[in-house]
Amino acid sequence: MPAPPSESTPMIDLHRHLEGSVRPSTAYRLAERAGARPPRSEFVAGREGGLLPYLSKIDNAAKFATTADDWWRITGEAVSDACDDGLSAVEFRFSPRFIAARTGLESDAVIEAVTDAAAGHGLPIDVGLIGIVVRDEGPRSGERQLRRLLRHADRLVGVDLAGDEAGFPAAQFAAAFGLAHDASVPVTIHAGEAAGPESVWNAVRHLHPARIGHGVRSAEDPRLLDHLAARGITLEVAVTSNVQTGAAQDRRHHQLSALVQAAVPVALCTDNPTVSNTRLSREFDIARELVGAEAADRIRRHAFTARFGR
Repeated sequence: MPAPPSESTPMIDLHRHLEGSVRPSTAYRLAERAGARPPRSEFVAGREGGLLPYLSKIDNAAKFATTADDWWRITGEAVSDACDDGLSAVEFRFSPRFIAARTGLESDAVIEAVTDAAAGHGLPIDVGLIGIVVRDEGPRSGERQLRRLLRHADRLVGVDLAGDEAGFPAAQFAAAFGLAHDASVPVTIHAGEAAGPESVWNAVRHLHPARIGHGVRSAEDPRLLDHLAARGITLEVAVTSNVQTGAAQDRRHHQLSALVQAAVPVALCTDNPTVSNTRLSREFDIARELVGAEAADRIRRHAFTARFGR
């Protein structure tokens, strides 16, 4: 039985979506308020067989949270859940545009509710917030979303690009994310999950992120692995989620081993803990099975150095 990581090593989650952290019990109560009685399976993933079916679980939970108070509550509960799992710090990412489109709330009201709840949690955990730009509406919308996020930059630790990787390559958003770099706001980009290594190349060449969300399909391109290792670009890897979305064939064949062998910096994350029905402590149990206790402990230590909220 491998030894667990040192208790003195902080456990930190750098890639955790707020919309995917809604407690199923809370989602169900909010659905009841709207007159619906969905089964738990509407909010929790199994082996979904692709990113879109997986994302539908997030949509099912988020669409019933229709008031700013709902999102204040969801944020507080998500922080509490992270603290209960023993995390020292967590960086939640959320998309004001995604939430506004599904609930009718104003994006600024969403940002204010989430940031207020995160700032006032009163728990022994450091909380950083990353604002997401949804790429699916194209680069003009992306720039508008980014400008809105930058108006709240003092309450965010970074910005992200998420959505349809293949349909809207990262290069289309170079101008928008240039604004983030000009404002000295750290950048992470979703890539190498639903699309292949070319999506990661596109992100690192055009948006210059410090971190890549997922990025596990980088393992298909040895030259890309060398590039990520040489540049010190951290991949935010979520084993359970990667299997559920089809980014990894299965747990046993997950790309984590290849990334570690190539010396690519990795931070282990949950992605959407309630949708994936996982905890970061469980993800580390899985990682120790895949790469051994020593490598898992290095991954755990690296997350501390790679965080934006310092």
